[in-house]
Amino acid sequence: MARYEIFVTYREGIFDPPGATAKGALKNLGYPVEEVRIGKYIQLQTEAGPDAVREMCEKLLANPVIEDFRIETAEEA
Repeated sequence: MARYEIFVTYREGIFDPPGATAKGALKNLGYPVEEVRIGKYIQLQTEAGPDAVREMCEKLLANPVIEDFRIETAEEA
């Protein structure tokens, strides 16, 4: 059984509300922040192969219209 780590973020040019909020808060605290992007981190353990995991991301785990995703194979479970 394989374990996958999936990272989902807004596509370039799409407004990132959580990132914008965090950026404003960090600047208010005095930190010199230029950009903050906040996304989702998903751990998935499955017997399905990488192609099926990509399909899961495209159909459910990420919104392909506004989000990009990256899949990494973590380790054998």
